[in-house]
Amino acid sequence: MFGLSPKEDKFYLLFTQSTQVVSKTLKRLQDIMQQDSVSSEDAAQMHRFEHEADNITNQIMERLNSTFITPLDREDIYKLAQVLDDIVDFAEGTVERMLLYRTGKPSLGAQELVHLVELATQQIQSAFSCLGNIHFKKTIILAAAEEIYHLESAGDKLYRQEVARLFEFEKDPIEIIKWKEILEHIETTLDHCESIADLLKSVVLKYD
Repeated sequence: MFGLSPKEDKFYLLFTQSTQVVSKTLKRLQDIMQQDSVSSEDAAQMHRFEHEADNITNQIMERLNSTFITPLDREDIYKLAQVLDDIVDFAEGTVERMLLYRTGKPSLGAQELVHLVELATQQIQSAFSCLGNIHFKKTIILAAAEEIYHLESAGDKLYRQEVARLFEFEKDPIEIIKWKEILEHIETTLDHCESIADLLKSVVLKYD
């Protein structure tokens, strides 16, 4: 896109800020997954990230309501902003559950599942950095979307394997219930990354 107005630039700036929050949230979640336990400060930090993400999303919505001409369709901007925010919400929810359930150190499978989400958010950040120049960078956006699909597929397989491992080796039914819910929450986070990939592909096809 050429000759973007300051108002159009602002949308892309807010999206950049949003993906930065997503990225640092997943990096922190990845670190937490390496710990023997979750502390109240860990949960508080994730809550601060969630609040930061909400604030950016609210700014995007306010700008949508006050801007007559937007660089992308209003519906696309709305959906992209909401799904980005959802990723942070689910990451915070994962840590909150680990704290409330007083879980021990996550399994290697759970750690790897979060790693896949973190890799997907790297692709999201890369794709969003190209939105302001869709015509010339559509290949990068589409490649990022395809990589997210690959990561989501790998995550689905890993999730099923990890749940199966839980039922096979964990003897405490309470632990099974705890970790199955947490694993589901992480896998849903990855599903939201896939939803972003779908939206990005749709935007590229619409504006190419």
